[in-house]
Parts: sequence; structure tokens; C-alpha cells
Amino acid sequence: MSADGDLPGAVLFTCASNAIRSPMAAAMLRHLAGRKVYVESAGVRPGKPDPFAIAVMDEIGIDIADHIPRAIDDLHDMGFDRIVALAPEAQHKALELAQGYAIDVTYWPTPDPTLTTGSREMILDAYRGVRDRLFDKIKAEFPIQAAGGV
Repeated sequence: MSADGDLPGAVLFTCASNAIRSPMAAAMLRHLAGRKVYVESAGVRPGKPDPFAIAVMDEIGIDIADHIPRAIDDLHDMGFDRIVALAPEAQHKALELAQGYAIDVTYWPTPDPTLTTGSREMILDAYRGVRDRLFDKIKAEFPIQAAGGV
């Protein structure tokens, strides 16, 4: 496992609307890294808080109920070492923003759980799948000792 010193100082997670994938990922990295990494999230456009995302994150003890979705263009500082894009349009925007900066842009294709139809439980399962996939990827990409109990 890498030392915590190998971690980027600041990470931005981006997706289409900053309502599900990017706030989930940012909250999980914050949970794991504590104050070791500055973490933000933003979308190509601001969305609206998603109750399913809040519910599945609550299941693992991470509260995102106070998250306020915002657009990448609303960020005041681009002092990120790494941008992780979770949707195709977010990747394009991240590459555009990173031009001229020493920012590592990574694309993690992540399904949009809002496209799932069916019962409430089927929809929640889709959100859980995204949550678990992101958590596994974060643990693999950012090898740190957990600050929390997840």
C-alpha cells in the first residue's frame, strides 16, 4: 500500500449534474482521507439533491443530505491536482478546464442510476451498485488508512 504522502493534495469529482455520482464519490474520499486531501465535487450543470443518493449513502454512515449541487463553472479555484470525471460530458469539460494547468484528469465511466426503472427497491439497488463501485475504485486509487469506520 502506498504511503499517504503519495496522495494528491486536492481532488475534484465531476459528473453531469453534481447530484449523485460526484457528491457520493467526494463524500467517500473525504470520509476515508479526513483532512489529508481537499475534496470537492461539481457538475457540468448543477442538479437537484437526490433522495436516493442520500439514502444509500446514509446506509454506509456517510451523510450527504446537506450537499448543494453546483456547476464546475461556479468553482472559484482550479487548484486541483486531480480531476476525476464520472460521466462523458464531465470528462470533456474537465479536459477543457485542465488545459494550461498541471492537473491530472482521469475518467471513471460510471453508470447513471437515474436511468433505472422499476420498484423503489430496484432503483435503490442501482444506486447501491454505483455507490459500491465508486467506493471500491476510490479505495484502489487513493490508498489511505481510513479516517472513519467504513
